[in-house]
Amino acid sequence: MKEEKNNKTAVKSSGSSDYNANDITVLKGLEAVRRRPAMYIGDVSARGLHHLVIEVVDNSIDEALAGYCKNIITTVNADGSVTVEDDGRGIPTDIHPEEKRSALEVVMTMLHAGGKFDKHTYKVSGGLHGVGVSVVNALSEWLEVEVSRDGKVFYQKYKKGDPVAPVKVIRKTDKNKTSTKITFMPDGTIFKNRVYKFEPLAERLRELAFLNPDVTLIIKDERTKPKEEETFHFKGGLTEFIKYIDSTRPSIMKKVMYTKGNANDENGRVVEVEIAFQYNDQYNENVYSYINNINTHEGGTHLVGFRTALTRTLNNYASKNGIVKEGGVQLTGDDFREGLTAVISAKVPEPQFEGQTKTKLGNSELKSIVESIFGPALSDWLEENSPDGKRIIDKCLRAAEAREAARKARDLTRRKNAFDSGGLPGKLADCSINDPEHCELYIVEGDSAGGSAKQGRDRRFQAILPLRGKILNVEKARLHRMLENEEIRAIFTAIGAGVGEDFTPEKIRYGKVIIMCDADVDGSHIRTLLLTLFFRYMREFIDLGHLFIAQPPLYKIKKGKQEHYAFDEDERDEILKRIRSEKKGKAEKEEPIEVPVAVDEEGAIIREGGVVISRFKGLGEMNPIQLWSTTMNPETRTVLQVTIENAADADRTFSILMGDEVEPRREFIEKNAKYVRNLDI
Repeated sequence: MKEEKNNKTAVKSSGSSDYNANDITVLKGLEAVRRRPAMYIGDVSARGLHHLVIEVVDNSIDEALAGYCKNIITTVNADGSVTVEDDGRGIPTDIHPEEKRSALEVVMTMLHAGGKFDKHTYKVSGGLHGVGVSVVNALSEWLEVEVSRDGKVFYQKYKKGDPVAPVKVIRKTDKNKTSTKITFMPDGTIFKNRVYKFEPLAERLRELAFLNPDVTLIIKDERTKPKEEETFHFKGGLTEFIKYIDSTRPSIMKKVMYTKGNANDENGRVVEVEIAFQYNDQYNENVYSYINNINTHEGGTHLVGFRTALTRTLNNYASKNGIVKEGGVQLTGDDFREGLTAVISAKVPEPQFEGQTKTKLGNSELKSIVESIFGPALSDWLEENSPDGKRIIDKCLRAAEAREAARKARDLTRRKNAFDSGGLPGKLADCSINDPEHCELYIVEGDSAGGSAKQGRDRRFQAILPLRGKILNVEKARLHRMLENEEIRAIFTAIGAGVGEDFTPEKIRYGKVIIMCDADVDGSHIRTLLLTLFFRYMREFIDLGHLFIAQPPLYKIKKGKQEHYAFDEDERDEILKRIRSEKKGKAEKEEPIEVPVAVDEEGAIIREGGVVISRFKGLGEMNPIQLWSTTMNPETRTVLQVTIENAADADRTFSILMGDEVEPRREFIEKNAKYVRNLDI
């Protein structure tokens, strides 16, 4: 049941049979947002926190789409607040005819108030729900806005969505200058963690810069010394986007194919379509689609139109040039996807998204519009770039041969009944209940850890699948070779939902699949191999929120009969301080942990006072009781849910880490080395 996103009327449960006007609660203004923030920004975790920034930036991007904004500067300030400033027209400040107050205050304090609902202010917009900046205001401890226009700078401050005072002029400015500057501090009563991370914000701004080549986006971090700053401006637009995504994968084409065109929809409004693609020498499809800068990662009619035109045009080209002969191998849509990297971006006046998440486009006319623009353009391009065209068809023919081999291998992973244990891997210790919502599968590194996990688990709802060694790196292998790998086949068979195009969510056997590896280099490598496997061949499994990473403790601290477990160095040091404080009967001053005074036969460090600190080298070192209490007990464990915020950057990262190119991997390690903590005691 959907709740309205405006002034809400909610029913209170009075606990009696009487039901009258007193039982109706009216949530006015932005109160509804503060009461149910997850309805508007997804959640109040780090994801929702970062989404606040993007909501404000999207308003500036909409100004750019309208042709009035060239520069957007996002700054994470020293106090943790964020400022977004653009050189657009500036939010109107004159008196709204109906509300009888400044239009600036109306935009900042009312849901569904803005210039995106008429047909002329913004012809296309990503923020068509019209709740962006007002929601940010509602979820901020305080927010300040400055608007430059008409030779004046207008200012207003808000606290938790409510204006502190009316809009006022604070100074004069150049009469030709127009801009909007918004600074906000997320509300600590709503967001437990208010610390912004630079990379997630930079990734989204980089993506927006690729999609909007006329705009320069700058991000600054005032918290760091030296201050961190990046500028994103890509004149090549989608062509540069393709090169960025495929930067670690050699292309088989001399240049990226790019086309841009427009057509009228059924109501006579102009729809603009941009498409760029190239083929690389790898085996995965990497297609990203956008509507008004929104990543429609579930696809939609525009993606269907692209694939239809691609398959038909390439087939026609192959037949016309005698590359594919009658009676020979017949190419299908799947064959044209292998090694394909493409970006489809469309600007649509009134997009119809399926669901609140805006992840799938439903406009039926977009299929034929994309086909009519892309098909003829691709046909012309193939004629002008015949060597590239022949290399593409040759790769697709090899893909067709591999497809048949993959079909046979895929059959090995299928079972007649998702809950029929007769077809399950022999080393799988399954759980006793059959309800996927309550079942968990632990994929465990090594037989030793698998043995401890099998003994320590709750057999009712926890299944254990131990892996022997490292699985195949699927970044460098075709599907049929991957499915010949016994360990990978065991994973897919246990989950029971199929592989790639055959993935069926309804057949998932476990609501949670938890990767549990050692906290060492080998464990990190195995975890990355598994994440690559799920990202490439069970992406929807991640999108549905089923994949998790276990967080086993790194340290055991023992003092007499008391045992404590620490998941990182900070927690270890905090436990040591607490032990010392208890010993002395008073709070300790902040000081470094004392130098170890002895080491026992097993390598555990004995500190002053008989405190013994052991670092777990692997899961197999824990006995079943320890593994259960620290890592597997739902009441006490910590698990990290795997999510994908930016698919294009995630794809590139996996390609860097698991691909053939060494130099990009070295650069990645050097850039991210600052995030690695010293794990030695």
